[in-house]
Amino acid sequence: MMPQSSPQKQPLGQPGGMSVWVSQITLAGFVAMAVLLACGSFSGASAQLKITGDSQPVTVEADDGIEWISEKKMYIARGNAKATRGTTSVAGQTLTALYRQTKSEETEIFRLEAQGQVVIETPDRRVFGDRAVYDLDQAVAVVLGEDLRMITSNETITASESLEYWEKHQIAVARGDAVATQGARMIRADTLTAFFAPGRDKKLEAVRMNAIGNVVVTTPQEVARGNEGVYNVRTGIATLSGNVKITRGETQLNGATAEINFNTGISRLLSAGKSTSTGRVRGLFVPKSKNQKK
Repeated sequence: MMPQSSPQKQPLGQPGGMSVWVSQITLAGFVAMAVLLACGSFSGASAQLKITGDSQPVTVEADDGIEWISEKKMYIARGNAKATRGTTSVAGQTLTALYRQTKSEETEIFRLEAQGQVVIETPDRRVFGDRAVYDLDQAVAVVLGEDLRMITSNETITASESLEYWEKHQIAVARGDAVATQGARMIRADTLTAFFAPGRDKKLEAVRMNAIGNVVVTTPQEVARGNEGVYNVRTGIATLSGNVKITRGETQLNGATAEINFNTGISRLLSAGKSTSTGRVRGLFVPKSKNQKK
């Protein structure tokens, strides 16, 4: 239990020249450290805080210092703040870390909130945005703001509403005018879900993408549209379903299902397998005029 006389807010770093490291923090130990800092025993151009109550320690560092707000059980790091846990880091101009006490009375961070020029980085990908929330228990990051981007070794995924990454499941979800590009290949949809798996170099790479809502697949030769789609990244084949339209120049094909092979450039339009008119394949072919160059 925290003493009544304990300070409610204590700075863990002030402009000056020294870094502050706190290792194996217990609640009583942190209060003692905070009192020393309040008396001016530590100052620095950067502050660093290491929390090891969890099985994976979390290190928080910042240029302008780290503030402890005990009544809200949080730390606030300001100025190029960065939190690192294992191989995952969350950076922003301001970083808020929410903590709890374990049964052994150690401090355990369970949630990180980042504001301003946010970057979430792992060995395989980087995510950019304006705001982010990282749930350490679930290993889920949600990024919001303008110019949302996820960059991997092979793909770039963008969105207008939010980007999510589920680290344990190795899944990324882009919402709102989501776009995935891989060289000249592009898939656009209201929502894109990318599934990752280790590649030949053991780095994670996208192996499948599920697209839902206003799906558009673009190749150098044509544009295909549908209600839903699945893109097998390893085979290079995208399958669209629901009100499918393939447009190449002035030629348009309509059907229930389509397969677009990015590798060969060949597209196949399929019917729904029914005798009704809605399941049939239709095509509009516009011949070249005599004056048009062949």
